[in-house]
Amino acid sequence: MRIHFTGIAGAGMSAVALMMRSAGHEVSGSDEDVFPPMSTYVEGLGFPFHRRFAAENLPQGLDLLVLGTSAKLGAEANPEVVAARAAGVRITTFAELLGETTAARDVTVVAGSFGKSTCSALAAHILDQAGADPGWMVGAISPSLPATGQWGSGPMILEGDEYVVSTTDRRSKFALYAADHLLLTSLIHDHVNVFPTFAQYEAPFRELLRRLPEEGLAVLRDHPAIRAVAHETRARVVWYDAEPCEGWHARDIVYGETTSFELVAPHGRTIRLATGLLGAHNVENIVGVAALLLERGLVSEDALAAGVASFAGIRRRLDRLTGASRVPLIEGFGSSYEKARSAIEAMRLHYPDRPLVVVFEPHTFSWRSRDALPWYDTVFEGVEQVLLIPPPTHGAASHHQSTFDEIIARIASAGVAVQGVADARSATQVLSHLTGGEVVLLLSSGPLLGLPDSLPPVFDRLYA
Repeated sequence: MRIHFTGIAGAGMSAVALMMRSAGHEVSGSDEDVFPPMSTYVEGLGFPFHRRFAAENLPQGLDLLVLGTSAKLGAEANPEVVAARAAGVRITTFAELLGETTAARDVTVVAGSFGKSTCSALAAHILDQAGADPGWMVGAISPSLPATGQWGSGPMILEGDEYVVSTTDRRSKFALYAADHLLLTSLIHDHVNVFPTFAQYEAPFRELLRRLPEEGLAVLRDHPAIRAVAHETRARVVWYDAEPCEGWHARDIVYGETTSFELVAPHGRTIRLATGLLGAHNVENIVGVAALLLERGLVSEDALAAGVASFAGIRRRLDRLTGASRVPLIEGFGSSYEKARSAIEAMRLHYPDRPLVVVFEPHTFSWRSRDALPWYDTVFEGVEQVLLIPPPTHGAASHHQSTFDEIIARIASAGVAVQGVADARSATQVLSHLTGGEVVLLLSSGPLLGLPDSLPPVFDRLYA
């Protein structure tokens, strides 16, 4: 089958494109106004990739056009959609395609407000290293995986996104997947632009639990919000947490460049694990994945320990970008309050004696919403200084967007030193006058003015 992906630089879109290619299909794609790391990642994947939308991008004999979710793709006004429809080509979404093609596989969905990309990639990596030939779809880049998507022949690991399928299909993407098993990492109100209330946000997770088969496995983080919905499933439930609980948990955690801990099973046996990932939240992620794989008997304890030790994490999830610099420059993912706090807390945990400087871009609708202004009251606790990048303007008319000045004022009112930086040059100028004892965290789900690419050589030169 010949498949063209319109909006292929989306993390999920490119992952599904790679799955389809490894399943034997011919794949091509296009996108506009995209930024690293996804733009450079897609350019290196080895299939035709066009940097603008045009009818001539569609290959001869096209069987299927997969249209991405983003409103910027233009939907019916997009020339590729217009041409495909005129030619009688079926148009679908990646969630529909993924659900259809994996329906007969042994599918584990990894879902949650945060942690799902790391857990999906970690599970896929451990299974791959153990020779289980897994399939996977991960909505982020991991240096430990050969690609973000692979077909495989063994267990299928799918990152399950709760965001809507498309502008016209308001179902959560994971609602289209035939989940046999579930790892649920978290349940915290997010995506307020499409789920205005927590009850609306929680509803698709309840349905996901409800649809698990009786013979399936639900590995659930021990958290009050998840406890409140766990009764929805008929599947066998196993609990986990980083803290002691009735299920799988960690103990004797020693944090450092390499963090080690004892993984404790529900019946008391222990496994010593070590990881190079930063933060308490990543210990929690490892415990959840370990519970999933060991409860299902998919890997041995030795294979689990080896896979955890060799896992290099996810791009933008606390990546150290500098080599020679004595000021660590680290990039985190801050699309929601919980993700931002996890990254900041990890910095305070691993660099407790260094002043923390955060370069923050309020990129998502949630961060830009005036309803979310209270987030700024506490999110930067423990931060010495915040450099704030202006929020983007796309979609601003569709919600109550805060102004740049309002966000700055709210951060300042929380007692945190904050400075607006309108462009990369301004940010670089400020960061070129550090004392040398700080640690700098770049935090966003957006392009961050290109700073993840431009700052590392500056730091390695100035702070060598």
